[in-house]
Amino acid sequence: MTKTHSFRRLFLPCFTPPPTPTPITTTKKRLSTSLRDDISDDPHPQTPQEDTSSNSSHENEPITTLAPPRQSKSMVIGTIFGQRRGHVWFCVQHDRLTTKPSLLLELSIPTHQLVKEMHCGLVRVALECCDVSGFGSCHLHAVPVWTMFCNGKKIGYAVRRKASQEIRVILKTMQSMTVGAGVIPSGFGSKSGSGGCEELMYMRANYEFVVGGPDSESFHLINPDDCPGQELSIFLMRSR
Repeated sequence: MTKTHSFRRLFLPCFTPPPTPTPITTTKKRLSTSLRDDISDDPHPQTPQEDTSSNSSHENEPITTLAPPRQSKSMVIGTIFGQRRGHVWFCVQHDRLTTKPSLLLELSIPTHQLVKEMHCGLVRVALECCDVSGFGSCHLHAVPVWTMFCNGKKIGYAVRRKASQEIRVILKTMQSMTVGAGVIPSGFGSKSGSGGCEELMYMRANYEFVVGGPDSESFHLINPDDCPGQELSIFLMRSR
C-alpha cells in the first residue's frame, strides 16, 4: 500500500537609459544692409520646394515580413501505463471514449526507472529516427521504430504497436477518466501483451500536442491545478 500511495502522489531585455534629446538649433535670418544685385523685383519670390515624391512613395510602400511557420497546438489524452516490474507504454487518444488510440508506443524503459526519473520532477523523453528505410516521407505516427533517450541518456528503443484486445480492455476501463493515476489489480487481462499477473500502474492526463512540422511533434503534460508540478514531455523527431 505504501508503494501504491507514493505512486499516486508522484503521478497525481536589458534596459538602457532613454536617449537624451538633442537641442534643435535654429539659424536666425539676418537682414543684409548691403545692396545686392541678385535680388529680383518680384514681390512674391518662389521658395524652392523639396522633392518629396520619392520619399512619399517609399513611405506608402507596404512593409512585408516573412513570419515563421506557426506551430499547431491541440489537446489530447495521454496514458502512461505498465507493470510494476515491466516496461512502459505510452498511449495517445483524441477521444477518451474510443478504445482505438491514435498512437501507441511500447517503450523499453522499465517502469521503476521512469518512476525514479519522475522523482526529480523533470522528464524529457526524446524519440529519434533517421530518414532511412523509406520512412522519410511517411507520417511520424507511422514510423515503426525509434531510438529512445530519457533526460539525455540513451535507454533503448520505442516500437509502434497496434492496440491488442488487452490494451482495448485497459482503455475501456478508463473511459470515464480524463485525469488520474492508480493501480489496476493483478490478474487483469491476459498474460500476453501489457496485461498479466502483476499490478498495472497507470497515469492518465491531458497533454498539449504540438506539431512543429512534418518531422517534429511533441507531447507536454498539463498538470492539474491541485497537483504538484511535474514536467513530462515526449518528443518525436526525424533527422534528414
